Amino acid sequence: MAINRYRLRHLAKKNHPGAVRTQKLLNRPDRLIGLILLGNNFVNILASSVATLIALRLYGESGIAFATLLLTAIILIFAEVTPKTLATIKPQSLAFFAAWVYTPLLKLFYPLVWVINLIANSLLRILGIKNNPNNETQLDTEELKSIVADAHTAMPERYKKMLLGILDLESATVEDIMTPRNEINGIDLEDPIEAIIQQIKTSPSSRLPVYKKSIDKVIGIIQLRTIIIHLYSPDFCHKTISKNLTKPYFIPNTTPLHTQIHNFKNEQLEVALVVDEYGDVQGLVTQYDLLHELISEITAEPMEVVLNKDGSHQVDGSITIRELNRITAWSLPTEGPKTLNGLIIEFMETIPEPGTSLRLHGHTIEIIKRNGNLITQVKFLPKN
Repeated sequence: MAINRYRLRHLAKKNHPGAVRTQKLLNRPDRLIGLILLGNNFVNILASSVATLIALRLYGESGIAFATLLLTAIILIFAEVTPKTLATIKPQSLAFFAAWVYTPLLKLFYPLVWVINLIANSLLRILGIKNNPNNETQLDTEELKSIVADAHTAMPERYKKMLLGILDLESATVEDIMTPRNEINGIDLEDPIEAIIQQIKTSPSSRLPVYKKSIDKVIGIIQLRTIIIHLYSPDFCHKTISKNLTKPYFIPNTTPLHTQIHNFKNEQLEVALVVDEYGDVQGLVTQYDLLHELISEITAEPMEVVLNKDGSHQVDGSITIRELNRITAWSLPTEGPKTLNGLIIEFMETIPEPGTSLRLHGHTIEIIKRNGNLITQVKFLPKN
């Protein structure tokens, strides 16, 4: 019963003889338990009867108490504690060996085991408990996360974090990974054409939203590789940009990440503008953002969190709570503010000055830097 069911299933798929037999036995645990307990109780009762008869013949009635104590010690040590402890330490090797014994015994005593199971299952049904021995236990997402997190030597740390990121896709939304509104690099058609040309030349992004005056008034998305061929034309102007726009793609800020992956694939798009319930633009998300969310742990070391020699952590205020939890294995709340900056401001109900210290969800932190209304650098002090 202590054997790892997933390792057993893997070995059974490889046609390991012991694993195949063990899996067949465990497919009906009620029959297996019935057989084991039948033999166990039969041997214990038989031993008790024999010990009582021997004690009566040798010492009379006074020997019964001594025989009971001696037999109890022998059964506990040699038939219960020692073998069952060994079985929990070496479940696989003992299970494979035991399967060769239990399989023929189950066939031999099947009628008796069937009757015992029938009575036991009937009693359970009377108590309102339904026994479905063929129902395999399924792991939910949180249990899978625990298994991956506990795989200390089975996989490198960064691969483990990548798998945890994939499992997080169902609980995360585009709001968790989007480029926030104030950081969106877009083209304002109200700007002078010279400023727009310079912006296109120096843009790190290949696709830019185009709007008039406000990012809430997006009129399209421009591909730089499309517009770059017109950039040095003498008649390049605002109309040239407007003619080369593609229709903007808007998504709600509550869209799950795994849903957005399919949406990008189905729509054959790479950029989406994230809007709130009022239709105001909250941010921008790209296919690269989704890819980065999945494989960032194997492509580069996270620079938003730096572990100091004294055990403290230097953290960028713009880092998302999910990313911080993943890097540090902390449990900061992910409901509510999405960034560390937002979490601190919500907690303090004000924008703290540099040098301010506070206790945030079990962590002692110090505000290191602030730029206007944004907290840009935070220090998490080591826990004592």
